[in-house]
Order: sequence, then structure tokens, then C-alpha cells
Amino acid sequence: MPELPEVEALASFLRGRAVGRVLARVDAPGIHVLKTYDPPVSALAGLEVEQVGRHGKFLDLGIGGLHLVVHLARAGWLSWRESLPAAPPRMGKGPLGLRVHLDDGSGFDLTEAGTQKRLAVYVVEDVATVPGIARLGIDPLSPEFTVEALAALLDGVRSQVKGLLTDQSLLAGVGNAYSDEVLWEVGLSPFKPAAHLTPEEVARLHGAIVDTLREAVARAEGLAAGQLKAEKKSGLSVHGRGGLPCPRCGDTVREVSFSTKALQYCPTCQTGGRPLADRRLSRLIK
Repeated sequence: MPELPEVEALASFLRGRAVGRVLARVDAPGIHVLKTYDPPVSALAGLEVEQVGRHGKFLDLGIGGLHLVVHLARAGWLSWRESLPAAPPRMGKGPLGLRVHLDDGSGFDLTEAGTQKRLAVYVVEDVATVPGIARLGIDPLSPEFTVEALAALLDGVRSQVKGLLTDQSLLAGVGNAYSDEVLWEVGLSPFKPAAHLTPEEVARLHGAIVDTLREAVARAEGLAAGQLKAEKKSGLSVHGRGGLPCPRCGDTVREVSFSTKALQYCPTCQTGGRPLADRRLSRLIK
């Protein structure tokens, strides 16, 4: 799933390619991706792309007073193309959800792998009307995200720290991969109750969140959209590396599987050497 660093890199990429161009046409062969219908997506034709921003994991293109907002979900992606075919794509065929044509013949495709079909596109006058944006919590790269702000989020929260990091209503933009990386960096179990963190652990967690995301954004800076997936994977220390040695201590990175996703962690670095049980069993191995 694209998270804050990848979405920020996509926004930066589009600022250099699309801003100042006029949107010529939008094709929506995957009609299911459109979550709003007024204004229609056709209303964007003939309008200038004025800015590209990010809200958590949402990509926001400001186009002539309207906003084209994209959430790539778990399996969506944006592919830039210097030249797009003139013929409209066939409706409902393949992974293509939306195609945006610019006035110079370039543009981009929004695609989604798999069968879950969670890629979401909104055309709105006010981004605050997009439900997912309206509920977003604090951006961890904003100046407002201080140690004190994190402590306030943790105060009285009953969830485990992994759940807190990935709750978009609390912390906007962090997902499964970077939460694994943050917890490995700070040496915390993903299942430790968030409310049980000490002040020293809160301070270290804050530093790990900010540093991990800033470093990922810096690695992705200047890369073409097609290079971002490989860059993300190469920069991860534990996420997606189950069965491989921990780059810090050499222990085997372990995995906990859920119905639709998995988390990875290092027992030596994070759980005092104890492997965590599969969460489908809902308990720790004693």
C-alpha cells in the first residue's frame, strides 16, 4: 500500500509534470472507482492543473477550482505516461480505473491489481467533503506533531501501539509497512499497549516516526513514479522481510499473519527474544 512517503513523492512528481498543463480528457473505464458524481469527472476537461498536494495517503490535484482526489488503497498505483493512446479504453476491462489526458499528450493511469477494488477517486469543490480526509488525524511531518502531541494521542488509548500508528484518525499517512519500520527502529513490540509507554519511550517513538518518514521521503525525492515501489522495498529493514536476518542483530525476522495482511518484527530487538503468536490465535507464545 502506498503510504505517506510514496504519496508525497507522487505529488512532487506530478508538480513537475502536470502543474500548468490543461486537462484535456478523463476516461473512467473502471466506473466503480468514482465515489462522487457531482461535479462529474467530465467537468475537469479544459481546466488547468494548478497544484498537487497530499492529505495523509490521499493525493489531491487542484484543477481549475475543483479537486481530483485519489486514494490508491492497498493495490492501486499511478503510472505516468509521456504519450497516451487517443482511443478511449474499453469499459470494465483489466486493472485500469482512470486515465487522465493532458493537453500535450502526456498523462497518467490509475490502476489497481487484484479483485478487491478499493481504488477511490473523488471530484469535489472542497476536499473536506471527502470522508476519509475529513477524519484524518495529525500529519506526522507537520510542525504540530511534537512529542507532546504524540503523548496526548497516547493518553488513555486502549489500542496496541501498532494499531495506534496505523489509525488514520489519529496519525495521518502511516500504514502497515512504515509502522513496522518505526517499531523496529525504536525496539517496541507491535502489541504493546499504547497507554503503557513511558515518557522516554514516547520521546523515542516520536523521533523514530519523524526520522523514518523523512528518510523515506528523501530517498524517494526526484524518482519517477515507476521507480517508487522498488525504492520503498529496498529501503525497508523488517517489513516484508520475514525469514531474513535482522539487519541490526542478525536474528530471523518473524511474521504475524492476519486475514488480509501481515506484520514483521525482530524478536531480539523488539520482544525480548519471544516470538509472537499468530494473531489468529489471539495470544502470545509463553
